[in-house]
Amino acid sequence: MNKKKSILGYKFFASVLSLAVVAVQSMALYTQAVLPDHYYVAAGERLTINSRVPITLEQTDTSLPIEVYSTAGNSYNANLKIFGNVGIKQVQVQVVDREMVIPGGNTFGIKMFTEGVIVVGMSDITSDGVTQNPAKQAGIKVGDIITSMNGQEMKTNEDVGTVVSSCKGQPVTVNLTRNGADLTCQISPVKTDDGLYRAGIWVRDSSAGIGTMTYYNPTTNLFAGLGHAICDIDTGEIMPLHSGEIVDVKITGVNKGASGAPGELKGSFLGEKTGELYVNSPCGIFGVGTKIPTHAQPVPMALGYEVTEGPATIISTLDEGEPEEFDIQIEKVSIGENNPTKNMIIRVVDQDLLSKSGGIVQGMSGSPILQNGKLVGAVTHVFVNDPTRGYGIFAENMNKMSNNVEVGRLKVS
Repeated sequence: MNKKKSILGYKFFASVLSLAVVAVQSMALYTQAVLPDHYYVAAGERLTINSRVPITLEQTDTSLPIEVYSTAGNSYNANLKIFGNVGIKQVQVQVVDREMVIPGGNTFGIKMFTEGVIVVGMSDITSDGVTQNPAKQAGIKVGDIITSMNGQEMKTNEDVGTVVSSCKGQPVTVNLTRNGADLTCQISPVKTDDGLYRAGIWVRDSSAGIGTMTYYNPTTNLFAGLGHAICDIDTGEIMPLHSGEIVDVKITGVNKGASGAPGELKGSFLGEKTGELYVNSPCGIFGVGTKIPTHAQPVPMALGYEVTEGPATIISTLDEGEPEEFDIQIEKVSIGENNPTKNMIIRVVDQDLLSKSGGIVQGMSGSPILQNGKLVGAVTHVFVNDPTRGYGIFAENMNKMSNNVEVGRLKVS
């Protein structure tokens, strides 16, 4: 009997041990897939990875002098391990200087014109009792960016109308881009019952709105804002920037957010140009401004690995006064590379902000997030069904994009 119990106990122990091994292996594979292959670390500091799974870092060459690990511009390789000695992957660590930036929180008006015109809709045309859509028949789709027609550059909605109305029934050669690919097609406008030629498309050439500045870099004179791209309201596609400007805006009120109905900042443009836009990217908008924030002092910019779950603050403007600081909680930090704009889930806990706006509202995108005296990121999106919560982007990811910005253009690297 005792022998039988002993055998059963051994089998039970072996089963538990086997399950534990499988669990560790599964965790290692999952962590390997999620963690980035490349990290940045501030000069003179050690890389640490904040994770619910204990992750340790082991430099692959401990014989290198300390200067390699503490001097900006150098890089080294390191092995990541979980539970002390279970290897995950080898990563590259780049040593960089710590950026000092001025937090924003001030609102601004945005005016931008696209590189080409965006197709935002289709409309059937009736001619002699026959209904058709010339644009759709030519293969044009909503979201396409028309760059030229009959060799003429398309900059405005009026440009498209002029070419179509003057075609006299002849086919029009259309050059466009779709998902980054250049395409050419021919559209044959039809004469409507009112005697005008039409192509059956609706296009948009500009956008305007209110956003929030995230930071100003006094070294490069560049500003960053929004934390996400300006997208077309109908297609959801990123609007290709041809030119744009920042203007002063006066906040006149707030429509409070509620579940299923995001709120928004209400304001009016004052007309005074205060900056130029150079880049509209998934990580935000970037440009040069003439109005430097005066309500804050420079602070260090945090790198992604330094952001932790816990208390933080945001700086936002909700009225005609100066930007204010409000309490939030960083509920989750995602260090994976799959989505560079949704790095944090944040929750507003400041009662003053909740009473004024209900939480995060449209127009607050770009509001800087501060933690432990550093700029760690920016507010990007609100949860539609819970305005007290939303997403944030790492300041590091915005800074990577701003490092590629030259005055008037984006560097090719």
